[in-house]
Formats: sequence, structure tokens, C-alpha cells
Amino acid sequence: MSTTEQPGAPAPNHNNQKKIALVNDITGFGRCSVAVQLPVISQLGVQCCVLPTSVLSNHTGFPSYSLQDFTSHMREHIAQWRKLGLKFRGICTGFLGSEEQIAIVSSFIDEFGGPDCIVMVDPVMGDEGRPYGTYTPAMCQRMAELTAKADIITPNLTEACILGNIPYNSAMTCEDAGKLAQALSGAGPARVVITGIEHAGQVSNVCFERGQAPFTVQTAKLGGQRSGTGDVFSAILIADAVNGVPLAESVAKASHFVGECVQRAIELDLPHTDGLPIEEKLHDLR
Repeated sequence: MSTTEQPGAPAPNHNNQKKIALVNDITGFGRCSVAVQLPVISQLGVQCCVLPTSVLSNHTGFPSYSLQDFTSHMREHIAQWRKLGLKFRGICTGFLGSEEQIAIVSSFIDEFGGPDCIVMVDPVMGDEGRPYGTYTPAMCQRMAELTAKADIITPNLTEACILGNIPYNSAMTCEDAGKLAQALSGAGPARVVITGIEHAGQVSNVCFERGQAPFTVQTAKLGGQRSGTGDVFSAILIADAVNGVPLAESVAKASHFVGECVQRAIELDLPHTDGLPIEEKLHDLR
């Protein structure tokens, strides 16, 4: 039987299922970025459509790696989605490596965002009080402009301070972080989650949702930092947001799931560079 479409047949509708556009790098080994976000988003019942920013053999935390920059192809990728008439219920961005990539993503949000699309920006710019070496002041400013277009942002404390244009303070209290989250919300995003604040053996995620008081979700600190932790966390938040899960419930779920995966990584004695063994816990994520 021929599968050729008959003249006058209705055009296929690609938008009968909820979709999230995921803008991040594809890393073959090390469990970070798309490698962990796609399965998490899929597990939570949302189709994940990847817009790559680069392709790596393994992440940059290893002594060596192969990297192919995808910037020159991103607009072609977007143009094909335009032809297909794709509509997204969510857009989620991760590490953006240049001003040009930030500009491409900004235009993508302008075109594919809207009142029926939740935009989440994870402003991956730095850690431990400093911007990453590749992040110039101009890129930090462009990222601040991008976060202003978001509905949800998930900076760590370093990134929150950069966005708020205040000095970094590793001893910042959760109360102070709550005020900072509220101030960042004033620039655009209705929901702000400042992640990974460590005090007295606890890891706190300080949250603000416009119209409500700031709140904190705490979990026990287990071991050191592991690659991809923030990517797993943000994937749960954007999928939950698209599914209508309240922010407080979503942050608690993400914190618990990450904690369970870290505990399993410790049991398996995995190197920190190998990330979180989500494969062993994904079936529990709902």
C-alpha cells in the first residue's frame, strides 16, 4: 500500500502533545545537560525537542574533551521547526557559550514563546563567587537581558549575585537570598529559585514566586559537587511547570530526587565527573 499523502489530505498536526524546547549542549559522557534532561522530561510525560548549542565527547570537567560548536547551525534548526509549525508549552535553556548564542535564544523565545509557553532560563554563568573564564561582562549583561524574558530562573548564588549586580557573599543567609530572589523577580521572571546554598550540612534552595512570601526547601548535603545536578533539577522544574505542578511541590520533588541520585552515586562509588546515576532512580520520578 502506498504511503503517499493524497491531495487535499489534512496537514499533520505536530502539536497534539505537550512539548518543551530544550536549548543545551549534547554531551556523550558525564551525565549532564541534554543527556540527563531529556530522559527526565520524558519520564514526566512531556515531549523533549532538543536545540543543540554544541556537541561534546564528554563534559569539560574532564582533562580533555572533543567539542563541536553548533552555533552556525542553530538558526537552520529553528527554521525547520518554523516550517513544521511547532508550538511549545515550555522552553528551557542551559549553558550558552557566546553572545551570539544568547542572541539566537532571545530571538527564539520572542518567536516561539508567548502566553501559553513557560520559559525557564538556567543562567549558567559561574560558581564559587566568580564568572566562568569564558564569560565576559558583556555576556553577563546579555544573560541578564535573557533572564528578564523568562517566567522561571534557576541561578546558583554566584549567578544570582551577578544578575543582581551585588557582591558575592558565601555566608549569605536564606533570608537574604529570599530578598535577592524577590529583587530578581522584579526584573521579569515571576518565579526565582536560587539553588545550592550550603550551610551547616544542609543544601537550601531559596524560592520566590510573585505575590507570595519567599520560602526555602532544604535537604542534607551529601558529598561534593557532581556534574549535571543542576540540569536534572531544572528539567524537573520545567516539566512540572508545563504540567501545572505548584513551585513548592516541584522544588521539593527535584531536591528529593537529586538527593536520592547522589546517595546512589555514593553507594556505587562513582567519580564526581560521572554525574548522577538517574537510570537507577528514574522509574520513581512522578
